[in-house]
Order: sequence, then C-alpha cells, then structure tokens
Amino acid sequence: MPITILSQSAQCQALTPSGPVGAPITEPACVTQTLEVPLEGAGNNRSGLWAVSIGRFSRHLANAEVMHILSGECTFTPTGGEAQPIKAGDTLFFPANTTGVWDIKTPLRKVYVVMAAE
Repeated sequence: MPITILSQSAQCQALTPSGPVGAPITEPACVTQTLEVPLEGAGNNRSGLWAVSIGRFSRHLANAEVMHILSGECTFTPTGGEAQPIKAGDTLFFPANTTGVWDIKTPLRKVYVVMAAE
C-alpha cells in the first residue's frame, strides 16, 4: 500500500477550483479549492487539502471532521457559542452536526479528514 506525501502542503499548487462555499453569508461568496487524497482502507472517510478565500459562511457539514490549519487566520463561532480564534498551526476536532459561522480573515488552507456518516 503506497503512502502519499504532499511536500510543503501549505504551498501545494495541485489544488483545483471547487466552487463557492455552500452557505455563503458575504458576497461575493468565498471560493474554494480542493485536492482530495484517496486513502486506501479509509472506507467512506474523505481526506485532502482544502483552501478558501476571505469572507463568511455557515458550516453545514453534518459529518464529524478533523482539520489542521496550514495557513491563514479566521474565527469560528459555534451556534450559541463564543467566537473561537483559529490560525495556522491549530488542529480542530468538530463533532458531527456542529453548526456555526466561519469568518475567514486571510485565505485559509487546511488538511482535513471528514468522517463518513454513521
């Protein structure tokens, strides 16, 4: 089983445009780029790199997710909670059905693993 190495993933140029965010709050809508990295044996879990431009949008993903921020700065305000500052070097663990608002201050790039729904 081969391993995948993305050298200097914060500067990786292999991401491709994947359209606007699903639930934009600001106009123009934040634009995303993605590099999905298939992982043998991961079942229906998805992983890769994801980048987003400046702006605000609602988190609408029902799945649990683990992410590590490679570059950028933002806040995430969980529904009914306080704004959480997030920056490059931070690792986040989102339980399933976490909702809230992303406020991207500088273009953000992350490594992600989205868990398959149960």
